[in-house]
Amino acid sequence: MLVVFIHGPAASGKHTIGSLLSARTGLPLFHNHLAVDLARTLFEFGSKAFIQLRAAIWLAAFSEAEAAGKSFIFTFHPEATVDWRLVEKLVRIVEESDGRVHFVELKADRETLLERLGNASRASFGKLMDPDIFRQIESAGGFEFPALPDPLVVIDTQTVTAEDAAVMIEKALNGVA
Repeated sequence: MLVVFIHGPAASGKHTIGSLLSARTGLPLFHNHLAVDLARTLFEFGSKAFIQLRAAIWLAAFSEAEAAGKSFIFTFHPEATVDWRLVEKLVRIVEESDGRVHFVELKADRETLLERLGNASRASFGKLMDPDIFRQIESAGGFEFPALPDPLVVIDTQTVTAEDAAVMIEKALNGVA
């Protein structure tokens, strides 16, 4: 079992690159907003019930995929409403059955991220689109998160196209297979 764990800030290209990587590799994409959107249908983002439901969805998805030996791509935005220990639990689920989790870090400078927030493609998932709200969350520490495990590859999406990023990830994965 293999999990490609793509992480980065809002508007760094996780869904776009994950979709392209999925098309290249045949691995299904489990976009984190699937769980976020489901939990938000019942509970306010960041509430205790929201956090618990989102975590339960992620844990169930990883556990069921592990039981089926199903590899996939997962996208993740490190932010303060996620308990950092949850990432450790997700990795443990995969690794306890001799699976592998390869982290892929996406980066872009703050101004690029702020510009991208308004992209129409973000609306389909109810993603953060308002630069002022982004700034408020940022100043309140809402994007703080402990460092994740060392990535297989780090990609600056400000200088690399989404298509090239998917190719880079695929090549990195082939190098460790």
